[in-house]
Amino acid sequence: MTYFRRTELAQQMAHKLLQPGILDQGLRSGLFLSGLRRTGKTTFLRQDLIPALEGMGAVVIYVDLWADTKADPSTLVHAAIRKALDELRTPASGVLARLKRLKGLDLGAAGFKFGFQVADVGARGGPTLAQALAEVVDRTRTDVVLIVDEVQQVLAGDEGSQLMLAIKAARDAINPRPGTPGHFLFIGTGSHRAQVVGMTLQGKHAFEGATSVDYPTLGEDYVDHMLQAIAHEGAKVRPSLAVAFTAFDTLGRRPEELIRALRQLQQQEPGQADRYLPVIAATLKGAAADVELRKIEDLGVLATAVFDRVARAPGDATGLFAADSLAEYASVVGREVTADQVQRIAEELRNANIIMRKGHGVYAVTDPFVQQAWRDRKSLLAPGPKGGGKDAEPPATPL
Repeated sequence: MTYFRRTELAQQMAHKLLQPGILDQGLRSGLFLSGLRRTGKTTFLRQDLIPALEGMGAVVIYVDLWADTKADPSTLVHAAIRKALDELRTPASGVLARLKRLKGLDLGAAGFKFGFQVADVGARGGPTLAQALAEVVDRTRTDVVLIVDEVQQVLAGDEGSQLMLAIKAARDAINPRPGTPGHFLFIGTGSHRAQVVGMTLQGKHAFEGATSVDYPTLGEDYVDHMLQAIAHEGAKVRPSLAVAFTAFDTLGRRPEELIRALRQLQQQEPGQADRYLPVIAATLKGAAADVELRKIEDLGVLATAVFDRVARAPGDATGLFAADSLAEYASVVGREVTADQVQRIAEELRNANIIMRKGHGVYAVTDPFVQQAWRDRKSLLAPGPKGGGKDAEPPATPL
């Protein structure tokens, strides 16, 4: 099945980033994109936006902080930067060939040489990010774009905060220079909208004042593309575009789930497509939530109690190890619970990428889809009117 390219959107974004007009100058302070998991953010970045940026001559450095959730974010970012620097100094690399073609650089058969050891980037006593990236801009005479996917992971510790300050320092060292041959741009994307947006609003964060927008999810044109694709492949049971798009919306606009729904639909009669697709979509939505929630339950009763404490908090959860919380856990598991035990469980939940630590004693659910599914289940099981309670979450803002 052919990939649905969002070329026009990617080119528009690349143009605003690299050649901003008066109204787009703020993008040079940083761009933060937020959207739910599995809605195509990473695919769009890698398949559409990065090629568009590179097509305009930028050097793009991409890192996914969910590639290794146990690793420190700064370790992953520094490794990605070192890899990009290695490619720039390698004569036969694709990035060098592209820069020679687009920028008319005359390097002969050689690559770039830097005034520091590439292996020292990120090491104690090595060049700062500002020094390293400024030299890249000056030698390539073009823009450098750092894209950090699942950027909210930097909130999990002090090292992440220091990393963001270092990235901001690079921005502030490069972009305001008179006659700079290029600019440094930072793009952060994330699955937790509140946390990603908060990184641009709260004064304690390095990128206060940067631009924050919702990731533009796939729309009706994507659904139409999928229906045409399955028709071309010979699928006999095809719904109308309107019903298919409604089902796609029910599934959180997740492409993988739509494909799964259309595959299950093939078991029905052709004339029943519009009748059964909404039922399939609703069933798959519940099943996807069950898979995620089962991961929590598999960690045990105490893990479930701790997660519940985090998930039902109206905002960030605090006091997980306080006496009243320990008493609450004890009433659930039927035995005494110590703070050390809760600490170990919290680490297990973090390692499973279920919750994240945003600061000392401050926790949040990593994926808001999972949090909402948990709350919905609790609401159904709770006595009395459904959906009540002081911790009920307000309706999500549409993307």
